[in-house]
Amino acid sequence: MKIRKKVYIGLAADIIHEGHISILKKASTFGDVIVGLLTDEAIASYKNIPYLDYKRRKIIIQNIKYVKSVIKQETLDYVSNLNLIKPDFVIHGDDWKKGPQKKTRERVIKILRKWSGKLIEPKYTKNISSTLIKKKILEVGTLPENRVSRLKRLLFSKKIIRLLESHNSLTGLIIENLKINKKNIDIEYDGMWSSSLTDSATKGKPDNSSLDFSSRISSVNDIMDVTTKPLVFDADNGGQIEHLSFLVKSLERSGVSAMIMEDKIGLKKNSLFKNQSGASQDKPSLFAKKIKKVCSSRQSSDFLVIARVESFILGKGLNDALKRAEIYSKAGADAILIHSKENTPKEIFSFSKIFKKSKNFIPLVAVPSTYSKVFEKDLIKNGFKIVIYANQLLRAAYPAMELVAKKILENGRSFEIENKIIPIKKIINLIPEG
Repeated sequence: MKIRKKVYIGLAADIIHEGHISILKKASTFGDVIVGLLTDEAIASYKNIPYLDYKRRKIIIQNIKYVKSVIKQETLDYVSNLNLIKPDFVIHGDDWKKGPQKKTRERVIKILRKWSGKLIEPKYTKNISSTLIKKKILEVGTLPENRVSRLKRLLFSKKIIRLLESHNSLTGLIIENLKINKKNIDIEYDGMWSSSLTDSATKGKPDNSSLDFSSRISSVNDIMDVTTKPLVFDADNGGQIEHLSFLVKSLERSGVSAMIMEDKIGLKKNSLFKNQSGASQDKPSLFAKKIKKVCSSRQSSDFLVIARVESFILGKGLNDALKRAEIYSKAGADAILIHSKENTPKEIFSFSKIFKKSKNFIPLVAVPSTYSKVFEKDLIKNGFKIVIYANQLLRAAYPAMELVAKKILENGRSFEIENKIIPIKKIINLIPEG
């Protein structure tokens, strides 16, 4: 009996389209098709994570008649799987001759030479791609349940999750659409942070819970109407434990992916204020009950509760912070935000160094508002999985608007500032028509 040749295809296969079917059909004419299906982690290394997780994508691919088997491809690089399988052919569309996968292609050619394998590159199917389809999906929007789960998937797929403060729909659109290419890798924000500080400030109210949760959620819903990325909600101290279940249900219904609760009690005082007199921390056992209440109230286990430890803010030191983190982790918290207002990350790194060794370790969250010189790569090294840029967009907007208003008064017209502000056409084009 003639032995069938082996054909290897690496696929992300987020959204299956005719281009995928065409290349799989062609590949099956050369032999048995083995699909190396990229994991979420592999995809996240060069672009945003896929809409469908690995398990769902695998079910789809292995049920296509041209496919013999599916294995994991855990990196963008093919070498490990090719050494394992030693296929006679590798097939990939010719679109990878340039861009982020160019070096991957070169390594595939080099490794195939070892056993006289051959690279076959059919012409890329024009005018169809997962990226184009995703763009259409963005125009339609996304269901709340899909958005809720996305942050948890990111937590297990990316080295660090990058969140930026959004205080209205326009800032949400900036976060949704902004993307840069750095060393052939697309870099973007993974989601949004709904800050009680910036939401209150835009409404002219102090950051002391004067703005109730109903108003806050109304602002969130406005942002959700025009975006698809995950949103994390600043819940202050969560309010009364008896009311927490209603807050959680409202957030999940809106599509929020996570809430962050701080372990302070009493009238809120912003943690960045130098004077924290009158501010006090909840008893760890009582705050743990709040965490348990959120966990028992959520409809989806993908909705995350993040405990914010204020020990450094209130001068209670490292041991108190560690003790609380252990208790909050045992209570069911999904991550710990260790807060600091120092101008270096030294004290949060002293915390992470010890907490990382604990059997109760959970991912860490940083908010580098005061220690802004810290690089994301250093946060990663110290066990941090989420970084929140918590107020930069509002801080950028206020001085710019004040300057423009001042110049109009000085000149008695707006002509002098026209070249310093965004053209109205760009604003119009930023907001999609219904």
